[in-house]
Amino acid sequence: MPESDELPAMSANPLFDVEWDAGELGCGELLLKLRTKLRGMPGQVIRLVAMDRGAIEDIPSYCRITGHQLLLADPQKGIFLIKAKG
Repeated sequence: MPESDELPAMSANPLFDVEWDAGELGCGELLLKLRTKLRGMPGQVIRLVAMDRGAIEDIPSYCRITGHQLLLADPQKGIFLIKAKG
């Protein structure tokens, strides 16, 4: 039986197409690399793991500004599901 804090993306049928662990990458560099990744995957979902404290605010703001859809955010675990526009 799955743990109650397990994200849906961990199931047998993942809810994402690409997974990227950005680790402790700072938000400036993180957002530049995320931008490149999202441009190459229109309409797909990326599961981003970002442990930098600034990501908690920067990722949702970035999605609002750029038109990508933030599907899930778990700031405590640093996990974000983002659907690329297009």
